Amino acid sequence: LQLLVSGGVDSTVCAALLRHSLQPNQIIAVHIDNGFMRKGESGKVEKSLRDIGIDPLVKKEAYRFLKGTTQIKRPGQFSIVETPMLSQTFNPEEKRKIIGDIFVKITNDIITEMKLKPEDVLLAQGTLRPDLIESASSLVSQNAETIKTHHNDTELIRQLRYSGRVVEPLSDFHKDEVRDLGRDLGLPADLIERQPFPGPGLAIRILCAEEPFIEKDYSETQVIAKVITDFHSKLQKKHALINRVIGSTSELEQKELKRISSSTKIQATVLPVRSVGVQGDKRTYSYVVGLSSNAEPNWNDLLFLAKLIPRILHNVNRVCFIFGDLVQYQITDITHTTLNNYVLNQLREADAIGNEIIIQAELHRKISQMPIVLIPVHFDRDPTNRTPSCCRSIVLRPFLTNDFMTGVPVIPGSINLPTQVLNNIVHDISKLDGISRVLYDLTSKPPGTTEWE
Repeated sequence: LQLLVSGGVDSTVCAALLRHSLQPNQIIAVHIDNGFMRKGESGKVEKSLRDIGIDPLVKKEAYRFLKGTTQIKRPGQFSIVETPMLSQTFNPEEKRKIIGDIFVKITNDIITEMKLKPEDVLLAQGTLRPDLIESASSLVSQNAETIKTHHNDTELIRQLRYSGRVVEPLSDFHKDEVRDLGRDLGLPADLIERQPFPGPGLAIRILCAEEPFIEKDYSETQVIAKVITDFHSKLQKKHALINRVIGSTSELEQKELKRISSSTKIQATVLPVRSVGVQGDKRTYSYVVGLSSNAEPNWNDLLFLAKLIPRILHNVNRVCFIFGDLVQYQITDITHTTLNNYVLNQLREADAIGNEIIIQAELHRKISQMPIVLIPVHFDRDPTNRTPSCCRSIVLRPFLTNDFMTGVPVIPGSINLPTQVLNNIVHDISKLDGISRVLYDLTSKPPGTTEWE
């Protein structure tokens, strides 16, 4: 068995199961550092695996991933095409497929290096049921919609699976059940309770873009978002689109909108970027709305708006609070962003700051997951300035879930995330070079997926 071990809960529990079932010489444990790991993560993974009796073969392959490509069939096309190199790929689905297929290619190279016959080697993975559901695998449904292709369910993996060469002992399990299994196997608590980190790593926590996402519905979306956050004033002035909001809300919700908009000035800004969401069991890939204010954030009011906005605007699947002053300008440009070492290091440093503060405050067991995302948005840039945007922003996504299929954002100021801890994270990340603003994702799942891509 060739076992891919990322060091996360799923692959580690899978490794422990196989270790109990097979002889050590029957398992080739491989940890592939794809260059998208957290700061110092690969060294920690190697040590933790050795501590539980697994001696991994570690392959450092950052360059190969960045320069890698794969073959895909794009929606609406019949022919198979070669993707751009990962370092020049903007589409999140294509990024995921390239990364997943390169994992398989590297494992095949290891088999060749060890002079083994491919047909004599099985690939073992810590695939969970949610991975298969979101990837629309035929193993769980014949007519499901793909939400996002998981790196352990790409076309190359499916080909291996159909030929009987993939072992996935956890494919009927959810995350909470895997943790229970890990406890039964006697694995250390720090391994079992480790927060999930996706196989493609930081590569799918960087929104890559070469131009702003501004469709023909952008202006109307911006206007309606402002009508929602300025409901009291727009109602009095009988704004042309006020009936759109009234028709989509109850009397109680309208009363709340009046209260919020008459007491606090909240600016709604549609960001010209796309993130992945799920609405009506289907994948969405559309706008993000940012909320800003000069006042201290009232998180309950902001969460109310975050639930309402995607319900009224179906082309919005994510709502965030933007720390700092009120956003003055409409955002109509982005900072050209691809996967490169500078951008990866920006996110890696922000991720290290956020997670270190959470661990020091002993909150990592209270928060199910905390993706930290880099978006190609430069706030506070004078739109009359013709020089290209150069800054990017960081989004915090603290999340609570039991099954990792649905969930809610952590409420700032709660026992799960005290206000001072959040303020420390925002303050320290804001000091990083090239960071414009820090945002806080207020979106439940659905409509927003846990990850942004």
